[in-house]
Amino acid sequence: MVDIRTQIDAVQRGLREEDVDGAPSYVQTISQEYPSGIDDVWEAVTTADRIARWFLPVSGDLRVGGRYQFEGNAGGEVLSCQAPSDGAASYGVTWEYGGGVTWLTVRLSALGDDRTRFELEHTAHTADVPPGMWEMFGPGATGVGWDQGLLGLALHLGALEGSISPADAEAWQLSDEGKAFSRAAADGWAAAHVAAGADPADAARAADATFGFYTGQQ
Repeated sequence: MVDIRTQIDAVQRGLREEDVDGAPSYVQTISQEYPSGIDDVWEAVTTADRIARWFLPVSGDLRVGGRYQFEGNAGGEVLSCQAPSDGAASYGVTWEYGGGVTWLTVRLSALGDDRTRFELEHTAHTADVPPGMWEMFGPGATGVGWDQGLLGLALHLGALEGSISPADAEAWQLSDEGKAFSRAAADGWAAAHVAAGADPADAARAADATFGFYTGQQ
């Protein structure tokens, strides 16, 4: 059993539209604080053996200029990497999936010796989003997936009691507990959508479509 409500409430979600490198873009952010020092969190999000324990198996050259590939998922290029220094760390990669390219930046901030804030920023040029996708699913299309990732990291770092191995994640997603998590995460992204200026009815419809997608109903 996983305390879904505690995890959903521990995550902050944000959405904004702005020009990035001269191109109109959707910028989504998702963050959570973890009860672990920045060096440990950095290792958990940058080393292949640790990443595989909470997300997916990853292969490739995890250095600047190298390419990585998640098993059965996205791959890309490592664009930047700043190891922990003065309480901060970050890295940036391309996120290449299904022929499309978006950009991720992960930032860590030390909040003390044993507490770290993790933030992931996902940027997509609006012109590159498949026609009709944003109108149908809104930010939840990718956002719920990142919620699932932060859940895995929370369990790995001891921020939440319970256990879901990456190998069991797909089956868990279709369980009653997994469906409840997807519902709550989709609603969380609907709230971020409204805060960014979306019509509440449109955001609610997009959240319903996202929930249907993640639970195999759509």
